[in-house]
Amino acid sequence: MNRQLKVLFIGTYVPKECGIATFTSDLLNSVSEKYNDVHCEVIALNDSSETYNYPEEVVFQIERDKLEDYYRAADYINKSDARIVCLQHEFGLFGGNAGDYIFALLSGINKPVISTMHTVIREPEPDYRASTEKLIRYSEKLVVMSQTAVDMLKDVYKAPEDKIEIIFHGVPDYPFNNCGKYKKMLNLKGSPLVLTFGLLSKNKGIESVLNALPDVVNQYPDLIYLVLGATHPMVKKTQGEVYRQYLKNKVSELGLENNVVFHDKFVEKEELCNYILASDMYVSPYLSREQIVSGALTYAMGMGKAIVSTPYWYAQEMLSDNRGLLVDFGDTDSFKKSLLYLIENPEECDNMRKKAYDFGRKMTWKNVGKEYNNVFLKALKNHSAYPRTPNRFNFLPNQLPEAKLDYLKLLTDDVGVMQHTNLGVPARHHGYSTDDMGRALVALTQLIDNQKKAEEFWRLITTYMSFLEHAQTNTGHFHNFMNYKREFLDEKGSEDTLGRAIYGLGHVVSCPYLSKNIRTLAHTLISKSRHEMKNVSYPRAKAYTMCGLYEILRAGIGADEFESVFNSSRDAVKPIDTLVDKDTFECIFTSHANFLVDLYEANHKEDWNWFEPTVTYSNAKLSESLLLAYNYTKNRTYREIGLATLDFLTEIQWKGDFFDIVGNQGWYSYKGEKPIFDQQPIEAGYLTQAYVSAYEIVREEKYLELAKYSFEYFLGRNRLQAPMYDYSTGAVCDGLNVDGMNSNQGAESVICFLMALSSLNKHTNKAFNTTLQSRLSNELDDGAMQKRKSLLSVNQVE
Repeated sequence: MNRQLKVLFIGTYVPKECGIATFTSDLLNSVSEKYNDVHCEVIALNDSSETYNYPEEVVFQIERDKLEDYYRAADYINKSDARIVCLQHEFGLFGGNAGDYIFALLSGINKPVISTMHTVIREPEPDYRASTEKLIRYSEKLVVMSQTAVDMLKDVYKAPEDKIEIIFHGVPDYPFNNCGKYKKMLNLKGSPLVLTFGLLSKNKGIESVLNALPDVVNQYPDLIYLVLGATHPMVKKTQGEVYRQYLKNKVSELGLENNVVFHDKFVEKEELCNYILASDMYVSPYLSREQIVSGALTYAMGMGKAIVSTPYWYAQEMLSDNRGLLVDFGDTDSFKKSLLYLIENPEECDNMRKKAYDFGRKMTWKNVGKEYNNVFLKALKNHSAYPRTPNRFNFLPNQLPEAKLDYLKLLTDDVGVMQHTNLGVPARHHGYSTDDMGRALVALTQLIDNQKKAEEFWRLITTYMSFLEHAQTNTGHFHNFMNYKREFLDEKGSEDTLGRAIYGLGHVVSCPYLSKNIRTLAHTLISKSRHEMKNVSYPRAKAYTMCGLYEILRAGIGADEFESVFNSSRDAVKPIDTLVDKDTFECIFTSHANFLVDLYEANHKEDWNWFEPTVTYSNAKLSESLLLAYNYTKNRTYREIGLATLDFLTEIQWKGDFFDIVGNQGWYSYKGEKPIFDQQPIEAGYLTQAYVSAYEIVREEKYLELAKYSFEYFLGRNRLQAPMYDYSTGAVCDGLNVDGMNSNQGAESVICFLMALSSLNKHTNKAFNTTLQSRLSNELDDGAMQKRKSLLSVNQVE
């Protein structure tokens, strides 16, 4: 509590022409000017078409309807040294239903939030009720500006009383005065001068005053009614100047051209105060009772004006005890009588002004700033004593789900697994891909731990094997895409396609529960690809190939194991197809590993522990392949680079309680900005596999814990707290987009889920019984990456 208090305000901000922007600026100044040890900064909200030259205290900007900006703002707040967040809440400030985009920000931070509520609705629609209840839940303190708002929060929304603070809307501190000095300064006429000010919209009810004026000006022809303010920007955007023109037409109809003046301008605070001080009376003819606060009415009271107002909630409370006159909504006759009463009873009028002014001393910005500062300190103390660290992921299960193949079977026909779906229904026009067949073989073979399961999966495995055998070209490469008419659509697939095929076939070869015939066929297809495998140049293709070959090498399976089956198969005996021995596979395997080492050495930097200048797709597979290379060769260079790059992926994606996967909207380049969306579940699946491999190789328990958390990405441990896995069907959504989940459920997503599940399944009990998160967080924060980097000079074989 002794160090400087840093407050981060969220709201619209000057020079934006908006009442809340002015309020935020005044509040910031009142807090920072009063206390030298308080430092204030601002996150400003804009519409998409707006660009402002903000003052230096604005450190971050949110585009109102851009959900991703709210997530980025949360990240900014978490990294900043701000200790308090002060939110200006008005539903229309934020995008989404009832302004619910703001909860993408609030749900992602763990700093005390003080919410100033500029609107509270007594009879809310469901969206507005839900939004208000969320705001109450995420706020340490709720600041409202009237007792009416306090009562509504408690009665309607059941807000805890100890969360609610009442602090009046602030006003500038001017001495009680007569109007002549300011009329002269502004060259204004009017005896009396009646004022209504604020952004113009239909809810202002100005026509009620206009209808009352003819009888008044008949008796007092020097009266001027000044309507000060520009049309509300949102009204102007959608409706233009329809309301202003309606009012002008009414002035003409009533013959009030000499008595009504429109100043169509947004005035800065100092000029606005001069206009208020120049006026004799202030009229607030709002048409809606549900007005919980009015800055205009507050300013008029604080400057000692005689006030006539409709009885909206705020006015009823503020103008009690004869601090102003209340007239019914749209009651022309009452407006006329009230104006005449004030003009004709100057002593009563002056008494009313003094009462309003005296009450307004409680509301000067100096006092308001002091009260906010007290609330900040109370909230900070309470937050420190009882830190609000709710488990955002308390809906997660305490055990792994069972491997459910219903959905994979739904996608699989007698050709193979269909690539894509339309909202969970197989989309046949997208056809099939070798990529999916290879990965599906990995998932299925990893799930087989006994002969019964091998028999259960036999049909799926033989179907996928049949597809790969058909997809292989004469050179040993593979076609990738096949349409629903069983026609291949390419001459050959990408190098990644080749690698993914080898990845799956290697797992088939090494699975002891499968028949020797199908394992021999897998070995044969890999052998046929030996020249293509040697010549791949893309890093991920090499990594996939290594993962497939590792399965054969680690199991010590040589060509001789399959020779008898191979030789008895008349169709398989072709010179090009002779089975390749283990030494050839080993040569390709180490060559690819050395390539990845060289790639890392060429691209990594002190603050960029990665193989390339950009983190793109299938990232963890690169790290895992080197870890597997170490496990086979015991070359420590492979191990250290594998761990260093895996730790780097953790560093840039682990948020302390969930993984924030690098999105594919532009990828993540060195010195660039990490894209948040679209996040692909394949990355979480590959991370899980890589962490499990790291744990099995180096036995550091943090990797097992990370594997659990990366797997739980599918179950809802993600930025959107959105479960992607459907327990009833076994389907998995295709990604996280800025506006929510991608509800399509393609083959890649469910296959990668099953791959991750099968990897983690081997360590289920240990993963779910350890409680390493706090230790994990500390380890990741205390320089683990530096430790890895210091070991990279070691290049020896154990």
